[in-house]
Order: sequence, then C-alpha cells, then structure tokens
Amino acid sequence: MKTVIPSEISPVQLQLVMQTAVSPRPIALASTVDRNGNSNLSPFSFFNMFSTVPPILIFSPSRRVRDNTIKHTLENVLEVPEVVIGTVNFPIVQQISLASTEYEGGVNEFIKSGLTMKDADLVKPKLIEECPVNFECKVLEVKHLGDQGGAGNLIICEVQKIHIREEYLDEQGNLDQRKLDMVARLGGNWYSISNENSLFEVPKPLVTKGIGFDLLPDEIKLSKVFTGNDLGMLANVEVLPSGAYHSEENIHQEAQKLLLESRIEEAWKMLMK
Repeated sequence: MKTVIPSEISPVQLQLVMQTAVSPRPIALASTVDRNGNSNLSPFSFFNMFSTVPPILIFSPSRRVRDNTIKHTLENVLEVPEVVIGTVNFPIVQQISLASTEYEGGVNEFIKSGLTMKDADLVKPKLIEECPVNFECKVLEVKHLGDQGGAGNLIICEVQKIHIREEYLDEQGNLDQRKLDMVARLGGNWYSISNENSLFEVPKPLVTKGIGFDLLPDEIKLSKVFTGNDLGMLANVEVLPSGAYHSEENIHQEAQKLLLESRIEEAWKMLMK
C-alpha cells in the first residue's frame, strides 16, 4: 500500500491526492456582495450540510496554493455576513465552471457566466435563478484554518429560507432525486453526475438490527461469488432463515442477480435448501 506523509509532498501534490480521494463533493455556488453592494458569484466544492436543526451549511474558500491570496467570496462575507448558496446540476455545470474564473474585483460573475440574478427575500446577495435550489443564509462564523496557501476558511451558514424550482419536485411536492441531475467535483478536471442511470438505493439498516456478517452461515459467508455488498444485504435481516443453505456457485450467482435488484427476501429463499 502506498503511503503519503502530507508534510513530505508539495501543496499541489497534496491537493490532488485529497481532492481525488475525497470525492464526489457537492458544489456550492456562492452568491455574495461586498460593502458597496457589488455581486460576486463563485463555486466551491469544499461544501456540505452539517446540521438540520438548526439548518447549517458550511463551505470553504481556501487560500490560493500558488500565491497565498484569498478569494473575493471570503472578503465579501467578512464585510457582509450573508450568502446565497445555490446547488449545481448538469444543465448549468459549464456556466458554473465559467463563474470560477478569477476575474478582477468588481467584475460580476453573474454577467460573465450568463446566470440570472434574482432578489432574495431576507439577505442582500442575489438568488441564482437557474439553480435547482437556493439557500438564503446568514453567516454565523468564519473559521480560519491557517495562513498558508491551501488553508481553508470555514464559512458557517445558517439557512433562513429555501427556494426550490418546481420542475424538480415529485407529485408529493418533494425534491425528486431522479430529476435533479446533480453534479459533483472529483479530482483534477473531473466531475460526476447523479442521474437515473447512476442512482441506486441502499436500504437503511433495520431499526431492530440486522444479524450482521458474523452470523451468516459459512456456506454464504465463504462464497466465491458474493461480494461484500452482497453479504451486507444478506446480513441486514432481523432473523437468519432457519434450515440448510446452498453452497453451489451457480445458485449463488442466481441469488446475486436478485440482490442487484434489492430483492433480499427472494435471494434468501433461493439460497435455502
């Protein structure tokens, strides 16, 4: 196994390792304003949700590795502690990439990227009309993680209001994961997309507790066919089916097909003698 000591490689090399390994990462399209009301728009993939009550989002504009300067977004939230965070999907990913261009201060990335400004209800920064979801946020705290190039600056935001484009809702009025076509950042220039072709569901562990790997019979646990994912599904049952079990590979292969469709109960029936 290759090992890496962060202090023994360059910041650029370290950034590539970490951004490639810690992926995919959701993208925050951050809309901010400076003290004079000038708008700025920039994407950040150091981003996620960290609390529901209160609703907290955090993103991090890092200090630039090449020259240790800070980004306009960070300057703006220190002047005006408010932000609109838009989520990013495939229909706008190229415009979001354009918005990441390091234009001079005072240049409006909304105009450069062709995205549409819309007045927010509770904060000064503008909503991004094309984003599937916009979060109006108050900035609670900015936590500086260091003073060297590559150091992050955690912008901790509390959501005040959420705006959702209706075309991404299902019949019950909830966000439909299949419609969103969300994109995420990987390492280098790579992105990924979550659509109907790449989405899959994993049943949550039983409230009453699954039996676990250790209680699987050896005929199943030592199979040359089943993967760790397969065994994880078979182990997520409340009670081990009683009886004898097939160890034949051809039967395991047929049961595996059922597991690929999340038909766990049927897979167990096939494995029983």
